Amino acid sequence: MTDAAPPSAAAPSFELVTGAPDSPVLLHVPHSSRLVPSDVRADIVLGDAALERELDHITDGHTDVVAAVAATSADATPWRFLNRLSRLVVDPERFPDEREEMLSVGMGAVYTRTTHRAELRPAGFDPAPLVERYFTPYAEAMTRAVDERLAATGRAVIVDVHSYPTAALPYELHGDGPRPPVCLGTDRFHTPPALLAAARRAFAGFGGVGMDSPFAGTYVPLAHYGRDPRVSALMVEIRRDLYMTEPGGPAGPGARALGVALAALVDAVTDAAA
Repeated sequence: MTDAAPPSAAAPSFELVTGAPDSPVLLHVPHSSRLVPSDVRADIVLGDAALERELDHITDGHTDVVAAVAATSADATPWRFLNRLSRLVVDPERFPDEREEMLSVGMGAVYTRTTHRAELRPAGFDPAPLVERYFTPYAEAMTRAVDERLAATGRAVIVDVHSYPTAALPYELHGDGPRPPVCLGTDRFHTPPALLAAARRAFAGFGGVGMDSPFAGTYVPLAHYGRDPRVSALMVEIRRDLYMTEPGGPAGPGARALGVALAALVDAVTDAAA
């Protein structure tokens, strides 16, 4: 079910969960929530049942659980940055301007179309107030979190925790490629070979690890993106049949197993030389 929420002013948008002072790792969980504040809900044209179905498809269900298991299983607790609102409010990982390729299917920083390319918000909807209220503060807080890891440890390692459906959805621009059990998204500047190799080892037991298909790239705050080599980043995309009932169903035992594997990646990164 859609999580009920009060109006936007009372709804927490994000949370930074404290980790070990000497950990450089920041687990970023941007798409696990189903929470839509009531005033934001008012501008979504879908009926309640259709919105439930859309949330089933678009939410990276239980990825916050996977990250929590990793945090409690790792030798040095990583920091966690959690989006507490649905990506149907804003998607903090999109570019907020014309650089975003997903604008072509109505899924920029503020979505106007659904996963099945139906109308989500009315034609002519102005995204600026949502960007100002949610996207910009989120980006600023994530930038501060990265700066704090740099100041404390001399480096920051962002591990983005996502999931994706077994079958491609109509909104996917690159859905015709491989859909491995675990997909690792990379960036030429911010994903060093050692980080990628550590992730391949950590997730080797889940039936296959691919790279940049069906989703590619990493999340790095724009203040650091392409500029600061001390910031490394990797996106971990987990195929949902590994750990949950699709779409939108409960988590299974795979969620814990994946969290333990993520902890192994965290430990490998933490132990690596800066």
